Amino acid sequence: MKLGIALSGGGIRGIAHAGVLKALEENNIKIDIIGGCSSGSIIASLYAMGYKPDYIFMIFKKNAKQIAKLNSKPFLVGLKNSIFKNKKITGLKDGKEIENLCNKMALRKQIMKISDVTMPLVIPSVDITESKEYIFTNKVPENAVDNSQYITDASIGKAVRASSSFPAVFSPCVIKKHAFLDGGVLDNIPVNEVKKQGADKIIAVKFDSEKIDNKSNIMDIIMKTIDIMGSKISEESLEMSDLVLNVYTDKVGLLNVKKLDSCYKYGYNAVIENIDKIKKLYH
Repeated sequence: MKLGIALSGGGIRGIAHAGVLKALEENNIKIDIIGGCSSGSIIASLYAMGYKPDYIFMIFKKNAKQIAKLNSKPFLVGLKNSIFKNKKITGLKDGKEIENLCNKMALRKQIMKISDVTMPLVIPSVDITESKEYIFTNKVPENAVDNSQYITDASIGKAVRASSSFPAVFSPCVIKKHAFLDGGVLDNIPVNEVKKQGADKIIAVKFDSEKIDNKSNIMDIIMKTIDIMGSKISEESLEMSDLVLNVYTDKVGLLNVKKLDSCYKYGYNAVIENIDKIKKLYH
């Protein structure tokens, strides 16, 4: 029996996935196939390359502030320039920090391309020029309807950067003719793609959409908007999973790096609280 896990996006909250994987390992639950979107793609790729959850947490924590640090130039200024001066639309960051970090970790494992990864791995992204989902993976599924949808020759860094290019926070990730944005725009939990890789049972890990109130900032509003847009597709994905692990994160903002330790514990505790269900599923 092959067990797959699909990790959702969620900004800084994504570190909770490392806590989930840590708790699963401690309970001898072996993951055979993994997929992740946006920040979930960072955790998924590192785990697929052979890094342990504790070490992933350390990497994430060490680099989170730099990755989350926004440029001083506002997005709206960039948008204004693009309209009135015929310049390209850019986000607040180009995402190279994420790409360089993931490529660095891949090289330590002698991995040059995503196809070099042994564990089945899927990382969704969306080409905004085509309004189409693409999947970065080390294995094109046998039952694929459209082989051109799968990209196997990209570096780990490019794949993660493409999936993590959150609208209005990061610029689109340009690869050849494509301009990629966060995979969560279409499907924030890649259950279907994990299933296509041969998973018999799938655990979907998600976060509750945070409520918007008078304390919410612009990033919270953008995140909520994307949650709403992708909610129908996400619901369909969750229905295909065998167990939905909902991680409570106590209103952690998209880029709130101060809550990293808490999020890691939230992910760990979510597994412990549901360990009987998970073991029943696994066996």
